[in-house]
Amino acid sequence: MQKKLHIRKGDIVIVNSGEYKGQQGRVLEVDGKKKRAIVEAVNMVSKHTKPNADNPQGGIIKKEAPIHISNLNVVDPSTGEAARIGRKLNDNNKLVRYSKKSGEEIK
Repeated sequence: MQKKLHIRKGDIVIVNSGEYKGQQGRVLEVDGKKKRAIVEAVNMVSKHTKPNADNPQGGIIKKEAPIHISNLNVVDPSTGEAARIGRKLNDNNKLVRYSKKSGEEIK
């Protein structure tokens, strides 16, 4: 069984190490097996493409490459800073994620 990750698709995250340290972006995709995520406008790479139906000219395309989730933190909705994530039961007995720093629930 695969362990749950602290990051989900659609989260706003901040990069906490590496070349893109300090940048924020929305998570576009999460790969649970490889523990990597694709974040909007972070870790951009140049990809050489042959001409095809989508791009009849071909050429060099800039696109996001995956980044390891250990280098990402979810942004706390109240403070706008990086926050660690916990899980707890809410009033309706549903498991929800919350910020350990502010205690606020993360949607």
